[in-house]
Amino acid sequence: MGRADGTGRLVSQPGADDSGTRILHVDMDAFYASVAVLDDPSLRGKPLIIGAPEGRSVVSSASYEARRFGVRSAMPVSQALRLCPQAITVTPRFERYVEVSRQVFDVFRSITPLVEPLSIDEAFLDVSGARRLWGSPGHIATMLRARILSEVGIVCSVGVAATKHVAKMASTMSKPDGLLIVPQSRTLEFLEPRSVRALWGVGPKAAEALEGRGIHTVADVIRTPHAVLVRALGPSMAGRIGDLARGIDPRAVETGRVEKSVGHEETFHVDIADHGVLRSELRRLADRVGARLRSNEWTAGSVSIKIRYADFTTLTRTVTLPAPTSVGQRIGEAAIGLFDALELRQSVRLVGVRAEKLQPAAGSVLGLWDDDEEWRNLEGAVDEVAARFGKGALTRATLLGARRDVAALPTDPRTDRMP
Repeated sequence: MGRADGTGRLVSQPGADDSGTRILHVDMDAFYASVAVLDDPSLRGKPLIIGAPEGRSVVSSASYEARRFGVRSAMPVSQALRLCPQAITVTPRFERYVEVSRQVFDVFRSITPLVEPLSIDEAFLDVSGARRLWGSPGHIATMLRARILSEVGIVCSVGVAATKHVAKMASTMSKPDGLLIVPQSRTLEFLEPRSVRALWGVGPKAAEALEGRGIHTVADVIRTPHAVLVRALGPSMAGRIGDLARGIDPRAVETGRVEKSVGHEETFHVDIADHGVLRSELRRLADRVGARLRSNEWTAGSVSIKIRYADFTTLTRTVTLPAPTSVGQRIGEAAIGLFDALELRQSVRLVGVRAEKLQPAAGSVLGLWDDDEEWRNLEGAVDEVAARFGKGALTRATLLGARRDVAALPTDPRTDRMP
């Protein structure tokens, strides 16, 4: 399998067999770095780190030239610069990423209406209904890559397969700037040599449980008795992993896909031990999360926080809300309640707030008495001011003062109302 730095990539030759395929997984290569090069061609071919220039910031993305030195997303920028001292640090520009993402998704939808966004820079496409107009899936993938390059100016990698799972694996293996086609008849041949870690849903703990039993490859999963997989993974996951290993994945492309969560997090200039300051920052993040929920007409059924200590130990805590909400005040109260229940062992490097269990706001039923009515009206007025005069034009008095964060970034940047 191709590595994150692009070495060991696999690609298909022109005219490769695409029989039985219908799903494309399209992923922009090092998207943030590619947009930086698009806007400043002098950066092409150079190691780039996308992140705030301060050393305590974390890497949002990196060019493949930087990745070959071991630079990875979520790594402290200071560590990344030690690994690659010649790297150029570029400040993130999320509004620009959204703009380019919309251009990419416009290309997708000009080919097929069956587009499932996964993030700002990747999507599944079902092209089964587009064959008469555009040709076979392999030809469509080739055309799609050429159009994104010519019309948008960035490169992408595409996996073509009979299922979503195999298509995503194929696009990963073809990175960067590649196309890998897996015909349906060769699905097992493609899967069997892969590491169990390549299977969707197999994280580090599940991988350790499997590898501790001598199950290292997909072929090993297929040969392993189901009862052994159940003991390693539990009945639900064992069944899903067993199916994926055999190329069984009935999931369809979901054009109306609803995001599972939205969140924001901050890395501080200096580690913070003051509880009052930390509560204030959680409140600031909760308000931003609430604004994103309202702009996308979602409500959240639960709230979680993330706390990262100075030694990089990370904790997460979650609470289910009494009723779904998009009110920042309510989200903030839940986040602060979770924080107050923690016994802080040391100063804090990063805090985050995330809204989860999302559902359309139209489907949320208010009670006979709406306890949040005043806050809902107030935050609606803040939204209107922000729309007219920009974010931050109106804010809580308790949040005024110097910003303490290095990079207050969305942990899952999406375009509004997903493209």
